[in-house]
Parts: sequence; C-alpha cells; structure tokens
Amino acid sequence: MLTDQKMRDKNVNLLHGAGGELMNALIADVLTKIRNKNAGGIGLESLDDGAAIPLASGGYLILTTDTHVVKPIFFPGGDIGRLAVSGTVNDLAMMGAAPVALTSAIVLEDGFEMSDLRTIVASMDKTTQEVDTAIVTGDTKVVEKGALDQIIINTAGIGFVNKPSRDCGLEPGNVIIITGTIGDHGIAVLAKREDFNFRTELRSDVAPIWHTVKAALDAAGPDGITAMKDPTRGGVASALNDMARKSGVEIMIDEELLPLNRSIQAAAEMLGIDVLAVANEGKALIGVDAERADDVLDAIRGTKYGRKAAIIGEVKQGQKVLLRTAIGGTRFVDAPLGDPVPRVC
Repeated sequence: MLTDQKMRDKNVNLLHGAGGELMNALIADVLTKIRNKNAGGIGLESLDDGAAIPLASGGYLILTTDTHVVKPIFFPGGDIGRLAVSGTVNDLAMMGAAPVALTSAIVLEDGFEMSDLRTIVASMDKTTQEVDTAIVTGDTKVVEKGALDQIIINTAGIGFVNKPSRDCGLEPGNVIIITGTIGDHGIAVLAKREDFNFRTELRSDVAPIWHTVKAALDAAGPDGITAMKDPTRGGVASALNDMARKSGVEIMIDEELLPLNRSIQAAAEMLGIDVLAVANEGKALIGVDAERADDVLDAIRGTKYGRKAAIIGEVKQGQKVLLRTAIGGTRFVDAPLGDPVPRVC
C-alpha cells in the first residue's frame, strides 16, 4: 500500500501533515507511541478532537492543542490569529465543552513586522470575545531570519463537560448534519496564495462555532447527538471516513443536499479539486438521532454561523462512505492521502 510505503520513508513530507490517510498513519505509527496515563478518560490513542480527563469531583476536563502554519497569514475572511483561536475553540466544541480558557505560544521570525503582530493579536482577542473566553497565558520566541516562514502559533484550550461528545458514536438510523457550506476555507486560502483572480472574492469560513454547537446540543437533549467532528484538514471526506471507521457504520451522503457556495464550487472545479477533500475552519459534522434531527437543524440555523446548515445524509449498516450523485449513481468517498491544498491551517 502507498501509505505503508510512505511510512517507511526516511523523511517527513508535506502530505504527512495534510489531514488525510498519511497523517493518520504518521500519528498512529509514531506519535501515539507516547505513554498514556489518562486512565478512564479519552487519550491520545483515541485520535479524537481532544483529551477528556476524568475529575475526582465528577465530569471531565477537556484539553486540546493545535499549531497553525497557514500561508498566507492574512486571507479574505481571517488571519492566522483568528484561525488559531477558532481551531482550538472548535476542537473543544466537538467534545461538547464550552471554552473556559486558552493559551497562546507564538514563534516569530526575526524581522517580522510589528504592525502585523499587533493586528494578529487583536484578531485573536476579538475572536475569543465571540465565545466569552480569553487567552490567559502564553509564550513568545523569536528565531533567526529564514529559520521559519514568518510566524507559527500554537493554541491550547480547556473546558469542562459532564459527558464528552465523541466522533465514534454513530449508529444506523442517525442522520448527518453539516453546519454550513463546504470547502470555503481551503479554496479561499489557495486563491489568495496563488493570486487567482475570480469574479467573486472567495472568503474563508474561519469562525469559533461553540454557540452553534451548543444550540445543537441543547435542542438534541441528552442522547440526541451521537457524534461530532470538525472537517478541517482533509475536509468532509476525511472526517466522514474517520467517523464511519471508528463507529463501524456506513455513511451515505447525497450530492444534491450538500450546501455549497457557488463561487467556491466553481473555483474548485476550475482547479480540479474535490471540494469534499478541502479544509473547513468554521463547520461541524454532527450525527443526530433521526427523531431529533429537524429540531437540531432548526436550532443550528438560528445561530450566526449555522444559517446554511443542512441534513446531508444518513447512517446505515456497513463500514464505508458513499455519495449518491446528482445523476442517480453512487460512488465511494475515500479519505484523501492529504488535503489537496497544503498550509491552510
């Protein structure tokens, strides 16, 4: 298999960090070998959106961390600062936890413009205010010019929850909801990076979506939501395959139900990119009990970042992801080896 061959290579390459099968293989074969003492919780080996650490007083502390290397660092709809905060808030949200506090570690290249740094920090602060949290501690390092590409930001976050949400709880009969349009972030960043001139400006969807997720959780009730995952690197295709594999189910999605921004779709087709494999930074895939699906969808659509949410498919017996095409056929939706657009988050 290609994945096996790549894992035998001597050097890491860009695909190993691009959110697809090669990144999963790298994590499983190398990074999860770290000793895990999180007894009774959700740890590194689960490859979920965060860790769940059981508390003696009851409930769980949710902890997540992410590092951001987007290029360019400013793009339509956001910047690396908004991306860093949103990514961490959304990982906490996928575990069902409100963001209590965040950390920020910034590595800068010698010569980085101070005005750009001020803009990025202000963006981070504004984004945290959207979800009523704050960055409470951090670290800053500066390295020699040429040692990195301008700036790297690591953010970590904590939250608390009585029962963590997982990405592995789908059951036959569930429906799949996505909270908005697909592929906006990856295509927008690529267009800016490569200076493509499209008739309409393409904008990233980057946003902290805790309030959207909370609305879904409240509408669903205690057991109405069975699984959640944000389709970042590797896009919807990678996220759905993860959910199906971990849950031991088949997911059938319908092409005609997918919410798509027409400009993003046209750009993706022009570039020969499958929009299902492109990163999103302000969306969630949610598995919902069918009886609660309409209530959950209405609740999501009532939030700022959920207005274009849609039910896109259903869960069945099996263990694969299929797409029912607009012309009536069916095709496999495979997990990509890596996101076709590198350096987007």
